[in-house]
Amino acid sequence: MLLDDAAVRRHLSLDALLPAIAQALMDLSAGRVVQPMRTVLELAEPGSLLFVKPARTAGALATKLITQMPGNPARGLPTMIATLLLLDPATGVPLAVMDATWLTELRTAAVSAVATRALRDGSPKRLAILGSGALARSHALALAAVVPLADIRLWSPTRAHAERCAAEVGGVACADAESAVRDADLVVTVTNASTPVLLGRWLKPGALVHAVGAPRPTWRELDDEAMHNYVIADHRRAAETESGDVILSGATVQCEIGEVLAGTVQVPDGVTVIFKALGQAVEDAVAAQLVYAAATAQGASAAA
Repeated sequence: MLLDDAAVRRHLSLDALLPAIAQALMDLSAGRVVQPMRTVLELAEPGSLLFVKPARTAGALATKLITQMPGNPARGLPTMIATLLLLDPATGVPLAVMDATWLTELRTAAVSAVATRALRDGSPKRLAILGSGALARSHALALAAVVPLADIRLWSPTRAHAERCAAEVGGVACADAESAVRDADLVVTVTNASTPVLLGRWLKPGALVHAVGAPRPTWRELDDEAMHNYVIADHRRAAETESGDVILSGATVQCEIGEVLAGTVQVPDGVTVIFKALGQAVEDAVAAQLVYAAATAQGASAAA
């Protein structure tokens, strides 16, 4: 089965994805997932990377190839391009090859949404987004599904990009990152930065920060002051070996979000939380399972 972007968008709903992601994160923390560390290959263009991410769950076997190409927007292409291969876990027979660009965008934001629901109450929140790409848009969508958003403030190094993205998500573009972050209850960092764009002194006490960018050991989006808050990771080992935000600041990862979801760890009330999410292959596997099941139920056999 070949599934293009349009087919994946038809068959992957946020309503179905949120509980699947929550369960996947709990399974990952409980050791019920076989998932090696991702392979990262640096490409010729500075800042360009290829990630190879396999995972096996009780019901799924998948691997994803994803490229991060900072120069792509100038070419009229997405920064991230992803392809996923879903296999039968019992036989190894390929079940589907699917465009995983939207899958990656939505499941990444779904992880942040699941964490927000677990860590914060349902009162209206002020959202700040640093970044203006696809992940900024998917985060606005997913977070609005789990908590009322009082307003959305957005910053990007390129003002025109910030204004365009803000218009798309119903927000306001800010002239600088500090203006976006001040007084925000939720902060999302989804930039291509390799040096800090978020300073801890800007954060409102008790804020929840979704630190999504900076996927390399030498890159970071947050400064030391920000990282010396209560740090939660999607996967402790990954954060401690792959996240420049964690490594370069010397931050301590207190727990994994799967432990919080399972109720085995209680986060202290009122603390400022940094949720460092590197994106885990198991998230791709369960999202691909949902797409395949929905496509099969509708009798899909080819991209349409």
